[in-house]
Amino acid sequence: MFGKKKREKKRRKSLSKSIQRLVLSVAVIILVVASLLSVIGANRQFSSMFATNSRQVVNSMRTVLEIVGGFDEYSKDVIDTWRELPEEVRMNTAVPEYLSHFVRFEASPYYKKIVKLLNDLQGGITMGDMYVAALDEKTNTLINLIDPDNDLEAEHYTVGMWDQLTAEQVALLLHPEGEAGIFTEQTDRIGPIIVYGMLITDEEGSLPILAMYDFPMLASSLFTFAFVTIYVILLGAIILIIILITRSRIKKRLVRPINTITSAAEQYVESKQKNPDGMTGCFGNLDIHTGDELEELGDVMAQMERDIGIYEQDLTQAATEKAHIQTELSVATAIQSHMLPDASTAFPDRKDFSIFATMNPAREVGGDFYDFFLIDEDHLGIVIADVSGKGIPAALFMMSSMIIINNFAMLGFSPKEVLEKANAKICSSNVLNMFVTVWFGILDLKTGTVTAANAGHEYPAIEKRETGFELLKDKHGLVIGGMEGVTYKEYSFTLDKEESIFVYTDGVAEATDAQDELYGTDRMLAALNSAKGKSVGDICGAVAEDINRFVKDAPQFDDITMVCIRYHGPCE
Repeated sequence: MFGKKKREKKRRKSLSKSIQRLVLSVAVIILVVASLLSVIGANRQFSSMFATNSRQVVNSMRTVLEIVGGFDEYSKDVIDTWRELPEEVRMNTAVPEYLSHFVRFEASPYYKKIVKLLNDLQGGITMGDMYVAALDEKTNTLINLIDPDNDLEAEHYTVGMWDQLTAEQVALLLHPEGEAGIFTEQTDRIGPIIVYGMLITDEEGSLPILAMYDFPMLASSLFTFAFVTIYVILLGAIILIIILITRSRIKKRLVRPINTITSAAEQYVESKQKNPDGMTGCFGNLDIHTGDELEELGDVMAQMERDIGIYEQDLTQAATEKAHIQTELSVATAIQSHMLPDASTAFPDRKDFSIFATMNPAREVGGDFYDFFLIDEDHLGIVIADVSGKGIPAALFMMSSMIIINNFAMLGFSPKEVLEKANAKICSSNVLNMFVTVWFGILDLKTGTVTAANAGHEYPAIEKRETGFELLKDKHGLVIGGMEGVTYKEYSFTLDKEESIFVYTDGVAEATDAQDELYGTDRMLAALNSAKGKSVGDICGAVAEDINRFVKDAPQFDDITMVCIRYHGPCE
């Protein structure tokens, strides 16, 4: 049904691999997000560290200048020299003509002393470069005053070298005394640099003097890269360990139990194919101790296997019992059918009447019955009856009622007396409170006179040669078995030669189609008259065919029984 190879061929994905891919995807997402957050965090941490260190360096520079003293005069002399230069000379700082105006400052003992002290201060700081500059607010020009040597800078800025700043950079530089901020990013031979400046003097009438400290962004990038690399390696190792542990746990607690249940299902199918009625223990032998829903599933499957086994045994036993009952019903059907007289063989030598009867039970055995018998050579007894209920109880009650009525009729009692005596007999032992409707008539074969009594049965249909079949609405009495001491009334009518009587049970008139519409006696009379002049067998057949056309595929709910007798006249 579904072998291992077929199941593996049909299975397009592995649950274990799917979960591993899911865990790996989540891990990669976590790794990427964590790496981005670490980069952001490292940059923020570095910026904070740089700001703190830069502030300390700039404060140290200011302290050095204060200790040496005379910096105001020095800076004023440099600025005055720069301002006195013509515009065209000032615009080209690379030519010797421009630089010659500031050579004397770098050659002075004062400049050398300050540079030495700043170089000593800068010796313990290997990552940045420090210098002092003045800001001309009218032109937003930053003019170099002192630039100690540093291997990280692209070139040595001589005294008088200047840079044009933007308004935003100037606004950042002009903080109150003691504050500082990053004011620009510049590109140098070692890449972009961060410049940090602090206003150290701003005396009235003089230019703002700033201590500057720049830091190569490459160093920041290297620091960040090193930090993130170590972070990613450690996080990746942790995630790898988590994946391996998760993979092992998934195999142990999910994939293996599912495979175990699947194998048990395959064994169950194979066992059922070999021995459909046998008990199996495929799921009962499962060794699943996960303590979760899978263990519960295994227990449920084991219980289901036991329940199915018990159900199949009960079903097999029920099938055996049903077959036995069916056999018994078949025997009961045969017994019942043989109890009813066969019209084709009952009176082969009689020429004064012809008779046809049919009984079609709704189940294997029915509660309807008919009977016809010669009480003597000149009197024919005719019985048609309908027992309450269906099935075996009705069939048993039907046979006992048939025998009782036949016995009293053969003793020569009138129809009225037969029904009264049968009622008394049946009521005396009717522990199940069942009853039977009966029409019983005696046909005088010499005169055609019918004497009858009706115990709650359907009206008979009488055929007249001139008018056809019509219902004879006779006097009804209470059903037999309904109550003790009931009396019945007789009535008589006469059949002329070639006239007939048709008696039936309520299964004819109450036949129902799919829309729950009744067949009714009007349709029955129409079917009877459609076969006027035909044989008694054709008359019953016409009614049966008309009923079948009416009900179509609707199920039969009641027994359908019909008897038709035609009187041919007395024998000569």
